[in-house]
Amino acid sequence: MLIRQPSTFYLALSALLALAPASAAQGADAEQPTAEALVSRMDDLYDSSGTVAEVEVEIVEPDKTRIMKLRMWSRGEDESLAVVLEPSRDEGTATLRIDRNIWNYLPKISRTIRVPPSMMMGSWMGTDLTYDDLVKESSFVDDYTHELVGRSDDPPGWLVRMTARPGTAGLWSRIDVVFTDQHRLPAVALYYDRRDELARTMRFEDVRTMDGRLVPTRLVVVPEDEKGERTVFRYNDIRWNAELDDDLFSLRRLERRS
Repeated sequence: MLIRQPSTFYLALSALLALAPASAAQGADAEQPTAEALVSRMDDLYDSSGTVAEVEVEIVEPDKTRIMKLRMWSRGEDESLAVVLEPSRDEGTATLRIDRNIWNYLPKISRTIRVPPSMMMGSWMGTDLTYDDLVKESSFVDDYTHELVGRSDDPPGWLVRMTARPGTAGLWSRIDVVFTDQHRLPAVALYYDRRDELARTMRFEDVRTMDGRLVPTRLVVVPEDEKGERTVFRYNDIRWNAELDDDLFSLRRLERRS
């Protein structure tokens, strides 16, 4: 909410605003899958001409836990909007993304602030996602090579290794993803930085059918360098291929509606 970036934000925002329409449940295939087929399914998992979602975000830190409720909209790969509904002290706070540009609307001071390049690695709304996650436009299919490593025991499924092609921009040198046997959906993704060290784990849980599409509805992001921290995104409702107003993703509409 959240995803294109190898899709932390697309899975969570476009999720979570931001991840060809995925088919309904696929039964277990007796044949060994190909890495390309699994990765293509993941790349398209949350794709939609227009998405509207109600999302609960739980931000866990060693000394406190904070919960937000958001309404999110996305259209295509370049436009997304997230507005805080709860808690009341943050109600109306919003993030608008158009292409690689991001703005925050702060209702307490009635101001819209553009996020500068120097702040792109900062936390988005206190979560374990950064603003940089929001604007990544990498594709799992196009920007990574794919290797079916074999079977995984924990969790059970098929392990695919995606290695960044030369010249691919971004933080990740490779991403290891385990896909489930039953529906060939991602179960866990391990993100390795440019030093080839594990930097982030993302778990895909609570698979359900929402608006006719089988998707994980609980996404857990765990940073390796912040012990005891995690961000949990829960989809309470999703509507796919919704018709959205042309001016929804605009600064004028952002300030007026907020």
